[in-house]
Order: sequence, then C-alpha cells, then structure tokens
Amino acid sequence: MNLGKYKNLIFYITTIAVFSALMYYFIIEGQTLEVKENIVANTSSGSTWDNFLESFKTNLHHPLALLLAQIVTIIMTARLFGWICMKIKQPTVIGEMIAGIVLGPSLVGMYFPEFSAFLFPKESLGNLQFLSQIGLILFMYIVGMELDLSVLRKKAHDAVVISHASIIIPFALGIGLSYFVYQEFAPDGIQFTSFALFIAISMSITAFPVLARIVQERNLQKTKLGTIVITCAAADDITAWCILAAVIAIVKAGSFASSIYVIIMAVAYVFLMIKIVRPFLKRVGDLQAGKNTISKPMVAIFFLTLILSAYATEVIGIHALFGAFMAGAIMPENTKFRTLFIDKVEDVALVLLLPLFFVFTGLRTQIGLLNDSHLWMTAGFIILTAVLGKFAGSALTARFVGINWKESLTIGALMNTRGLMELIVLNIGYDLGVLSPEIFAMLVIMALFTTFMTGPALDFINFIFKSKKNQDESIQDNDSKYRVLLSFDKPESGSTLLKLAHNFTHKMNGNKSITAMNIAPVDEMHAYDINEYEESQFQNVIETSQDLNLEVTTLFKASTDIESDLTSITNKGHYDLLLIMLGKSMYEGSLLGRLLGFTTKIINPEKLLNTVKGKGNIFNNSPFDDFTLQILDKTNIPVGILVEKDFKAADKVFVPIFNLSDFYLLEYAKRLINNNNSQIIILDAAGQIRNNIEVKELIRSIEQVAPNHITLYNEKKIEKDFLGSQDLMLISSKSWKNLIDTKSLWLSDIPSTLIISNP
Repeated sequence: MNLGKYKNLIFYITTIAVFSALMYYFIIEGQTLEVKENIVANTSSGSTWDNFLESFKTNLHHPLALLLAQIVTIIMTARLFGWICMKIKQPTVIGEMIAGIVLGPSLVGMYFPEFSAFLFPKESLGNLQFLSQIGLILFMYIVGMELDLSVLRKKAHDAVVISHASIIIPFALGIGLSYFVYQEFAPDGIQFTSFALFIAISMSITAFPVLARIVQERNLQKTKLGTIVITCAAADDITAWCILAAVIAIVKAGSFASSIYVIIMAVAYVFLMIKIVRPFLKRVGDLQAGKNTISKPMVAIFFLTLILSAYATEVIGIHALFGAFMAGAIMPENTKFRTLFIDKVEDVALVLLLPLFFVFTGLRTQIGLLNDSHLWMTAGFIILTAVLGKFAGSALTARFVGINWKESLTIGALMNTRGLMELIVLNIGYDLGVLSPEIFAMLVIMALFTTFMTGPALDFINFIFKSKKNQDESIQDNDSKYRVLLSFDKPESGSTLLKLAHNFTHKMNGNKSITAMNIAPVDEMHAYDINEYEESQFQNVIETSQDLNLEVTTLFKASTDIESDLTSITNKGHYDLLLIMLGKSMYEGSLLGRLLGFTTKIINPEKLLNTVKGKGNIFNNSPFDDFTLQILDKTNIPVGILVEKDFKAADKVFVPIFNLSDFYLLEYAKRLINNNNSQIIILDAAGQIRNNIEVKELIRSIEQVAPNHITLYNEKKIEKDFLGSQDLMLISSKSWKNLIDTKSLWLSDIPSTLIISNP
C-alpha cells in the first residue's frame, strides 16, 4: 500500500479527531464548574418544535432581519413598476414612485394591514429613513457631478432667462396658492411665510436627472433645443437648491431676520467650497489623468469631501443634501474621472438605497385622506397651478426670447418634469413640520402627474407641428434606393457589419444608402459625456467607411427599451435589409433579468404572455437569444444575423439549400456577385434544385451576367477543409435552427455565417 498517496487524508482525519476529542474533554470538564457558580440550566416547558418556532419568530422581528426583508421587498417592487413604466415609454422613476405609494398605507396598508404592520412596523421606520437619507446624499452627489458647469458658462444666455423665469413664475403662483389653502391645510403653529415658501419651492423645482434622460432618449442632445433645455435645467437645479437652502434656513429660524446668520454661514461655506476645496480637488484629480481606475486613497478623499460637506450644511441648518449637491458640483471636470467615480457610486445609490426613499415617501403618503370631492378639487387646483407656472411660464418666456412655438412648448413640457427632486423637497418640508399629511399627499400626486405627462405632452406637440409634406418627400426619396441598416452594440461589431454591407452594395453607387445605428442603454451614459460616448461608439465605423471610401449615415439613440426602439426605427425607416450581430446571451431578457438587470434562465414574461395566448412555448427552444427573437418577430423587413468568425470580406461564399423555402438566398448571392465579384458555391443539400426549372433558370441567368462566379454542388458530405476555405456562409433561419437542433458537425468548422430571415 502506498502511504504517500493517502498522507493528506490521514493527516486530515487525525487532526479532526484529536482536536474534536480535546474540545469535548474541555466542555465536559467545564460543565462541572457550573455547580460552583450556582448556574441553573434553562429548561422550557414547551416542546422542542415550540421553542424553535418562538426563536424563529424572534429572529424574524430582529431589526436587522426586518430591514433586510424590507430592502428585498422594496427593490423587487420598485424594479417591477420601473420595468412596467419603461414598457409604456415612461421614465422608470415614475414606476419607482408608484411602487412607494403601493407599499404604503394607500394600497397595501389599506387592503393588507397585517402584512403592512409586519413588514413596516413604526419602530422600524427610523432605520429605513436614515438608510434612505444616505441614498439621497449619494444621489445628490451624482446629480451635482452630472451638471456640466462649462455649458452653463458658455451657453447660459437665453437659457438663464428661461430658467429663472421658470422658477420665479411658479414660485409666485405657489405663494398665491398658499394664500387660499393655508388656513385649511397648514399644520398648527406654522407661520404663513414658512408654509408659503415650501409650497412655492415645490412648484418651482425641475428634475434635472429625469429631464436629461428624456433629452437623451429623444435624441435632442445634439440639437440647439437640447442644449438650451439641458442648460435651463442645470441653471434651474443650482438656483432652486440655493433658494431651498435659504427657505430651510428661514423656516428653522422662524423669520427672515433670524435666518441672517444662517445665510451668512451658508455663503461662507459656498465661498470656501469654490475657492479652496475645488482647486484642491482639481489638483488631486489631475493626478488621475489618463488612468482607467481610481486608487483607494483618492476614493477616500472624495468620499470624505462628500461627507464633510453634507455634515457642514446639516450643522449650518440648510440640510445635508445641499452639501452633497455642492460636493458633486465642485468635483474635477475631467469627464473620464467623473464617469469612473460615478460608476463606483451609482449602482449602490440608485439601485439599492434610492428605492428605500421612494417607499419611505409612500409610507408617508396617505391618499386615503383625500376622501371627499373638495379635497380632490384642491389637488386638481394644485396640479393646474404647477403646470401653469412651470409649463406655461417656461414656454412663454422661451417664445419671448425668440424661440419658435414648437421648441418653446417642448421646453415648457420638459421643464415641467418634477420627478424625484420634488419628492426630496416635499420630504424636507414634511420633516420640518411645514406640510400636513393632506397637503403632502396632494403634492406627491402633483409630482407624479407632472412627471407622467411629460412624454405624452412631447408626443402631442410633435404631432401638432408635424410636417406631412416633408414626411411624404422623405418616403419618396427613401424608396428610390436600396437601403441597408446595420445595428451594433460594440464599436468593432459596427466595423464588421459595415464591411458586410459594403460587400452587398459596393457597385450600386448613388442607388444605395447605408445607415449605421447604435442604440445605447440610457443608464450607461451621463448628460455631460454623451457626445464623447457617441464619438467612441462610432469611431471604428467612421474609420472603416473612410478606408472603404463609403458614405455612411450614423444614427445614435439613447434608449430604455432597445428592442422596441430598434424595431420601431427599422419599420418606419423604409429599409430593405437590417444587419445585426448574434452576440447576446441565450438567456438574456428573462423576467428577473429585466427587473433586476442581470442574466438568468427564468421564464421571459413576454414569452409567458404569448404562451397564454397560444402563440408560443414558455421555454425558448430557438437557436436565437430573446433579443434577436424579438427583432425577428417585430420587424417587417429581411434581417441578416451575422455569426462572426473573423470576417474580412465575402469573396468566397457558401450557400447551402436544404429545401425549397431557402431559394430566396439566391437573390442575396446574386447581389454579392454583382457588387463584390464573389465566388458563390451553392450546395443542393436536398437534391431539389436539379428538379426545379425556375431555380435552374435563375442560376443560369446569374451565370450569363457573371460567368464562372456560381457553382452548384451536389456532394452529400462537406469536408472540414472546404468550410475553412470559405469567407462567408449564407443560410436561412429555418436551416440554421435545423443545424443547431441536430448538433451538426458543421458548427465547429463553419466560416462567418449570415443567417437571413425573410419576414
């Protein structure tokens, strides 16, 4: 017996046995010491199972266990409602706001009071509030960093006029509104000035983050209108938070005169941050120039700056959130540096902690308090005042400074977006005791309504001002060319697809149109670096087009629903062929994957719905991922899906024909011959070509135009060397599925493959 082979096992067993025996000895001897200490054994009258249940219930109500259960429930609910809103073309923040109200007393608390009392007992709300405040501090830090102050300095002419008008007009209307609702809705002991100032600031706020996302989604960021509205929102944010700081100081002090000292300290704080802290942070940031990571000491410096700034403003009396906002605004303006730092903070702040704030707001929002028509009429009057002040005020001011009506109304609709920023203001007012539960609920409803109306308002404005003549001319022009759309997610993929499109259209000269499209997830970009992001995405495509001497139109779009936007653009653009890559996970797009943002094998909700309708199976037995399946299902033009294996050119092309339905591939083979002088080899895999006169005539007509460019194979067995010698394989989607299902030996040896699906 070879002991060396088992020495590790012998040592392991011996060690466990010896030290287990040693522990047992000490425990037995230690129990004898209990007699001297007069310790009585803890015996329970109940059974072991009862003791376990009692212990389990105690663990369930432990503050940490309760907080973790709350976080899990909140994140799941927030992501669910956010996903629903994304599907109906609304900002996800609306869904998260609704999720908060749903989990509060307005719905779950009303219909499932026992569950609500178990999950959100009053004694647990303190922990939830403080954790949500940490999330808000990180969020405001990100908001400050996403402000592009250089744009404010360069382009703040008309924008500042519009921005300040969009604050002063609703602010004044808010003061007027307060006059009518003060006696009925102000809490006892609250002065009119304090109440009126908070109502006024709630009318004046604009949600810069939501507005920036909408501008990106609608491709307005490169237009003059987009620049103006982003600058307006940035100036609005800075001004509104400064006013809010002053309002908080006045409310806490009780009068303007008493708040003078607080305001002086706040001015000194701002001066210190701009003149001393900002230059210091710039020098620190310069040390990171050119690096792709941020060192831990650097991270520590910037987090300490954030915390100290928030602490200073909280102690001064103008709220910690202003300090967090200010700390973000003075961060080094290096785009790469800000992006790296935001990426470190954003996921934790926005995905984990911020939903806690929405739910905490929802727990405070008691829509059930609005239990008669008078209260709902008051809520409607508040909404009307908010829309008139912000929407109409911004639009009329924009028109006054010379902007046309369409763009003026668009600016008004965007500036009327309140979103999360409104909830932050309302919660501050509630915490200070300035807003009663009734008026708080009304203002939360106003925040939801004004944010929700932004998308439909923009669509309605575009509908009113749409030029039918230009649209008809565009369609007529589009139909005269062979139009190829290629959609890519990675820069190198765009270059590869462009080479393929060039092979199909090279000799068509003015009778072709090639559009390279990149649709990027909104959450991968920030308002200040979207132009750089777009430039980096298209860099390879532009370089390849120059090498090929090929004119290419680039199309960039930020999106919250890439599949829907891609199919919409494809169907409305009158394209003849869509080219995409097969590069996504087979299991991406499932229910939990869509809600939580990660890949899993759980059932896709749309697939489940189609199964219920009798349109498909729950489980995906397709050779394509869910993303590609949606494209194939919803587009009404041919789609080419490239399986890329170091594709360079389509000089040698292999076209296997497995059945009669594959014959449409010959049209694409013919196009490659005409435009790229490709050598085409057609495999009559099923032996159906030689018996089909129509197909034989088509092949003969191709041979007459381009002799020696098309060859018909009848071999039953295709060798590995032959497949390796080809540049590209053209195959139908049905035949590709058959190759996958049969686990064909071809799959390991095939060249780059273009799977073509006809609608």
